[in-house]
Amino acid sequence: MSLCILAAGKTVKLAVAAFTLSWTHSVERTRWQEDWTVLPSGLQVVEARVKGSGAGMEPPEGSVLRDGWWTYTPGIGTQPRLVLAASGATGEGWTLCTDQGCRELGKAAGDTIVLESCARP
Repeated sequence: MSLCILAAGKTVKLAVAAFTLSWTHSVERTRWQEDWTVLPSGLQVVEARVKGSGAGMEPPEGSVLRDGWWTYTPGIGTQPRLVLAASGATGEGWTLCTDQGCRELGKAAGDTIVLESCARP
């Protein structure tokens, strides 16, 4: 499988089957992480973790506290794409990690990044 990253009018294609997306919550300054798989039909979140709780970050029912992270499985289906927008309020963007390494996306306020399966029509 391949993940396509669309930003600033360009597309980057990564030959990966899974990735982790992480960011810092702009109000609580707390880390958030999500593990995703890349499918022909789109992107599927497998697990999410939040390092604490607070404004808009309450761990959902069934979450487990593991190594300081509230861990859970989001109950959403396959997503056709993820649209990420940087607020500029945290001083950093999104971090996307794969087995090939990590890269920062959308550091500047207003940067919009789209993640999607390259196999989607």
